[in-house]
Amino acid sequence: MDELYFLTAKDARRLLFAKGGARLNLDLRKTSRSWLVTLDGDGFMFPDGTRVERDVIERIARDEGSVYFVRDGVYKAAIAGEHFYKLVPTIPPTIEINGIRMHRTKEVNPLQDTRNKVNAVKPREGETVLDTCMGLGYTAIEASKRGAYVITIEKDPNVLELARINPWSRELFTGGKIQVIQGDAFEVVKKFKDESFDVIIHDPPRFSLAGQLYSEEFYRELFRVLKPGGRLFHYVGNPGKKYRKKDLQKGVMERLRRAGFAGVRRVEEALGVMGRKPENKGGKN
Repeated sequence: MDELYFLTAKDARRLLFAKGGARLNLDLRKTSRSWLVTLDGDGFMFPDGTRVERDVIERIARDEGSVYFVRDGVYKAAIAGEHFYKLVPTIPPTIEINGIRMHRTKEVNPLQDTRNKVNAVKPREGETVLDTCMGLGYTAIEASKRGAYVITIEKDPNVLELARINPWSRELFTGGKIQVIQGDAFEVVKKFKDESFDVIIHDPPRFSLAGQLYSEEFYRELFRVLKPGGRLFHYVGNPGKKYRKKDLQKGVMERLRRAGFAGVRRVEEALGVMGRKPENKGGKN
């Protein structure tokens, strides 16, 4: 893919207030690089020769919640279909689907959110990790950086498309230690052989959108493909607990135990639960 140059509202304002152009970071802070954007009459010239009119930059400067990119024109990093998807200019970006963010962004940034999840199971050099719901791929990338080989699954082609655009997701597609499978995790996992994975990181959409990924039937499949002694982390969050006194994590933990997982416990800092497959395949504790 040709290089894309990204703009947020903050970047656009810097450009408007600069005299004669400005040096800007145009990769959403993925690196510390900067590129020169020059003034060209009543517009701005980007490094690839794309000229963007001032009124377009002014419009971007007013749109705090979106990411734009420049490549032979200016485009919003968003896809409208059955649902509305867009990149949100957190650092690193998260994805928003119908206004719901796919990462925690209030207490932590998406990168720290990811590390909290991965730290719960601590993938090691040479291990094989299953990441059931890829999203922008930060979990898969973080696990691979720790030396693991990662198979990651993503159902939604629109999410995959935004991941291909997002500079923070680039390592997913560079042919390293990550294999991306497009499909429904509920069906894809059935095709894996028994005891294929050392670690599973299960970070599904909320229960109301993907209830089958919280089912005992699915947990039994995860148990089957996990090696004896293998570790599972399951992001749950706790939607509704504060206002409705509903404890979704408790139900998840009960179903994981029925599926055979041992040592099931909450991981508060990652808003999830974890468990392991006993070394003794027939035993529970």
